[in-house]
Amino acid sequence: MADVTKFSESVQAGYNFKGEHFKIGRAMLDGNVVEGADVFIPFKTLNRHGLIAGATGTGKTKTLQVLAEGLSDASIPVVLMDIKGDLSGIGAAGVANEKINARSQQLGINFQPAAYPVEFLTLSNEKGTRMRATVSEFGPILLSKILDLNDTQGGLVSMIFKYCDDNQLPLVDLKDFIKVLQFVSNEGKAELEKDYGKIATSSTGTILRKVIELQQQGADLFFGERSFDVDDLMRISDDGRGMISIVRVTDLQDRPKLFSTFMLQLLAELYASSPEAGDMDKPKLVLFIDEAHLIFKEASDALLNQIETIVKLIRSKGIGIYFCTQNPMDVPASVLSQLGLKVQHALRAFTAADRKVIKQTAENYPESDFYKTDELLTQVGIGEALITLLNEKGVPTPLVHCMLRAPQSRMDVLSDAELGSIVAGSKIASHYNEVIDSQSAYEILTQKLQEAAARQQETIKQKEAAKSQRDDKGFFDNPIVKSVARTAGNTIVRSLLGAIGISSSSRRRKKSWF
Repeated sequence: MADVTKFSESVQAGYNFKGEHFKIGRAMLDGNVVEGADVFIPFKTLNRHGLIAGATGTGKTKTLQVLAEGLSDASIPVVLMDIKGDLSGIGAAGVANEKINARSQQLGINFQPAAYPVEFLTLSNEKGTRMRATVSEFGPILLSKILDLNDTQGGLVSMIFKYCDDNQLPLVDLKDFIKVLQFVSNEGKAELEKDYGKIATSSTGTILRKVIELQQQGADLFFGERSFDVDDLMRISDDGRGMISIVRVTDLQDRPKLFSTFMLQLLAELYASSPEAGDMDKPKLVLFIDEAHLIFKEASDALLNQIETIVKLIRSKGIGIYFCTQNPMDVPASVLSQLGLKVQHALRAFTAADRKVIKQTAENYPESDFYKTDELLTQVGIGEALITLLNEKGVPTPLVHCMLRAPQSRMDVLSDAELGSIVAGSKIASHYNEVIDSQSAYEILTQKLQEAAARQQETIKQKEAAKSQRDDKGFFDNPIVKSVARTAGNTIVRSLLGAIGISSSSRRRKKSWF
């Protein structure tokens, strides 16, 4: 009993926050919920990022849902990357049942079913508001990192962007970039080399292949107009709750390159467009990335470095990023070290490799006087998790085994009709779903090349016409024939005059009489 008292006092001391906070559940000891040992999450430190990890079926998605609800209720906008397609239910009210009521009673929580304000976003042709970005918005550095180019190739990309800026050639979509790349490799090579420097044909070929590889993963759907304004991710609903933007990316599971491209651009745009915020009482935006291993899968070192840099710096803008994945080891150590809140669901130990991962995972958490962390990781029940976070002073809180509250929204997906109804009522869908194909680099260069080809064709026609005109002249119109005819005529005349006794000299003398 003394241990329970000591444990309860430890939890209360570690999770007692002055600022605004959210109750996520109650701590457990020896499998039992300890009354009074409430676990709170302070909003002030939620820009320090976080991790939600655990094996399949242990409740990660529901934890994500609970956190999103708490943030929305506190007027904090949320973005959810819905990879599996199971987060749409947050837009409908949940239904109380016996298990939920029993859990709520154990946690001292009044369960109130509620639907939350949601906006469905998409990168493809699924139902929702289209998210796009232009190639120009990526810029040469970010695009080079996405394409995994070396310094020489990256320099050529920068040269192309400079050329397009100087010549008013907007780079909107990938066909624009490809057209310019082909132009500077052929017709425009001399022009570009004169003003910007030597171009290696091998570099242009490599860049073209990399762009085509990106296209094969469906990037053409993402690049284009109208580009999405990230300020629309930070909206507050009419009832004062934070808008929950659910990005439907279920069709990107087998296209990690495109998913990485989208995520990196989104993070870079959020960072670039958000002013420094300093210490805030609560974040301006929290982003949850489900199945986060897809970002890091097949990612180049340059891309990983860029993500690490943004994660380090973006918290000063008041934005928090939360990675949700099965295995904490899916997240690179350099990124993992930046994550303040850790919610660890159960892990499974089926193999020796699994046991090794569990041991490594346990070492990432604070030492505890009440738990054997490596053993507990395999015994945590569904809807339970090990939690530690940073307090208001930036110090890690004690590790607790926590029973989590149930989501107040639906723990299931919306029907097509329900989803369609929400999309139809969107305030921004009609704006972003309008298809725009403005005149850009592709159209301008195509017209330029067509005009050049037309001029060349006209020149060829003129030359052929002149040649044809010469060929069509009569035999006696030929200058050589005319010269021969004149010579022959003169000879005949002289012969005739000689026959009648008039010599050339007499003709000349007669002419002199006058």
